[in-house]
Amino acid sequence: MTTPEHVPERAPAPGRSAGTDPVAAPDEGLERWRLVLGSAAERHTGSPGPGNAGRDAALDWLYGRDPDLTRRGVRRSGTSPRTGGDGPSAVTAVDWLDDIHRLFPKETVERLERDAVERYGIQEIVTDPAVLERVEPSPTLLRAVLRTKHLMNPQVLRLARRIVESVVKQLLARLQPEIRRAFHGTRSRKPSRVPLARDFDFRQTVRANLAHYQPAERRLLIERAHFHSRTRRHVTQWQLILLVDQSGSMAGSVIHSAVTAACLWGLPGLKTHLVAFDTQVVDLTSDVTDPVELLMRVQLGGGTDIARAVEYGAGLVENPRRTIVALITDFYEGGDPYRLLRTVRTLVEQGTTVLGLAALDEDAEPEYDRELAGRLAATGAHIGAMTPGHLAEFVAERLGR
Repeated sequence: MTTPEHVPERAPAPGRSAGTDPVAAPDEGLERWRLVLGSAAERHTGSPGPGNAGRDAALDWLYGRDPDLTRRGVRRSGTSPRTGGDGPSAVTAVDWLDDIHRLFPKETVERLERDAVERYGIQEIVTDPAVLERVEPSPTLLRAVLRTKHLMNPQVLRLARRIVESVVKQLLARLQPEIRRAFHGTRSRKPSRVPLARDFDFRQTVRANLAHYQPAERRLLIERAHFHSRTRRHVTQWQLILLVDQSGSMAGSVIHSAVTAACLWGLPGLKTHLVAFDTQVVDLTSDVTDPVELLMRVQLGGGTDIARAVEYGAGLVENPRRTIVALITDFYEGGDPYRLLRTVRTLVEQGTTVLGLAALDEDAEPEYDRELAGRLAATGAHIGAMTPGHLAEFVAERLGR
């Protein structure tokens, strides 16, 4: 792929060649770089052709407001106020949304909407009724709704609820089969002829195929893979207590926690609790069966008192050796870290499984306080980041013991 360093110092404008042919086709590679780099690169790439002019205008409306352009001496655009005269009318968020849905593929639209809301704070995308009627529901917009719903009047809130309902429905349809499948049975020592990736028996596969090891290439050829079987569990009552940090950075985890709790609710042998916290603790267990209503009750932002939440969760424990406390947070403690460590240590010593998750979503790419997370791990807590499916498998394995 061509890199910026390899772009010629000056290129002919699209529609003209460097030679004598006046009708040569535009250079698609240069046009793509022009869209990526913006108008500042035009003297090197040429102007965008007719097919890309609309895309360029839509990108410029959004990325032209980047403050870094001013620092580099590039004229900013995309934020010009509406003025009188016979010039073109100012583009509104509604116009822009219509344009990008017409001009770009779905994956690009989702990225543009995410940048508009999260990078540039264009809140009218989720607070303007005219925009909400047009916008395509997506996880990005759901996170934005959760962050801004306290700014919405009742009319806007009703429209925003459509986004919540649509995205939750999509997540339930995708996650419910995966989560329920984890509870079909736990692994046993008996082999299985059913080749499922989650039941792959690594140790037995390696032992059975050692004769096919190639020392020169340091490679083991797998002639036959081995898999575990699954056994149906005894229905022994367990508790899963989900403690979810509702600070602004945890929006994705809050959404997936609500949906995961709804998927786990009613499974035989499992009693699920869902508790949200910032500096206060709110028990949302009564709303677990309706994740839409639950999310409409969540209020992102504010401080964080993890110790208080863990103490509340400890008070819900009925049988420590049959309880999993899943703490979903970025571990940036605004309360007393020593109190938090003391409570977690007590839970672990009682036999409770404490699971600290820095992220619970589809990406499982956390940003968290590694120092405090490490101290919690030293007390015996399991620390990591998971997708909802992996959390379900973790819980299922514990229930099968």
